[in-house]
Amino acid sequence: MPPFLIRSVLLTALVVPLLAQGQANPLVGRWNFNVITSNSTRASWLSVAENNGAVEIWFQPTGGNVYQVKDFKLKGSRLKLNLAKKSKKRPALKWDLTAGGGQLTGVQKRGKLVTQLTGVRAPELKRSAPKAWTNPEPLFNGKTLEGWEPTGDPAASRWTVKDGLLVNEDHGANLKSVRKFNDFRLHFEVNCPDRGNSGFYLRGRYEVQLEYEPLSANPPERRIGSIYGRIAPKEDLPRTPGQWETFDVTLVGRTLTVVRNGVTTIDAQEIEGITGGALDGNEAEPGPFYIQGDHTGGLKFRNVTISVPAD
Repeated sequence: MPPFLIRSVLLTALVVPLLAQGQANPLVGRWNFNVITSNSTRASWLSVAENNGAVEIWFQPTGGNVYQVKDFKLKGSRLKLNLAKKSKKRPALKWDLTAGGGQLTGVQKRGKLVTQLTGVRAPELKRSAPKAWTNPEPLFNGKTLEGWEPTGDPAASRWTVKDGLLVNEDHGANLKSVRKFNDFRLHFEVNCPDRGNSGFYLRGRYEVQLEYEPLSANPPERRIGSIYGRIAPKEDLPRTPGQWETFDVTLVGRTLTVVRNGVTTIDAQEIEGITGGALDGNEAEPGPFYIQGDHTGGLKFRNVTISVPAD
């Protein structure tokens, strides 16, 4: 049999169980995972879709950006994923999942380390915009870190208040709001230095990227103003490291609008799932804001305010 026919037969053998006779395969959908290890809990996301008669799989690891998985085997309700090849520093990363009871269960294998996995269907979060919003109230009082707390090791925090500004002086801990939110209108102003890198997380799960690294370092969906790895800004605004910029962010369910420096750069677009660094995969629940402080220092924030639905 010619090689191209062999490949065709193999692909059909993998895909047909998913598409057979119009039956919905329980693997299809978007899935959230809280990956629990001996010393931490981190979040991952998986999408399994039928696209033009073929299977398309996307994976969001606990860090980094979402990417398409090409190396997988699917048979019935079982899915095996080769997610990362072995490198000099780390063993290969593999997932083995089975669908049943409205969940995906299985294991993650990284060398000899085996971690149990349970995935739940990501909620749709389809909500109408509120008829009215509350008046903006400050999330940062300009005097102290009241209402905020470092995540991880508090001793590693480099966050402080100087001249009415929220400042991350150096590489250190992240900073999380004590309060949690569902739908909101967020305003903040940020001064990001040249080669700075941080992010402002919405509900602790979706990163608004803040960076002024060289353009060659990141594609558009990972540059300033993006939802990291997922949504690129539609407007390419002038790059102004070391200057104050404004962000007005509205999030209702999964529908996001971002206005940067008065220009709408993301207009009522859906956030498909969590981004790398998400605090958890519990998308149906309210979550805090958090600001990355573990990449670089030097970023400053001011006029951080929040409005919530008034009805």
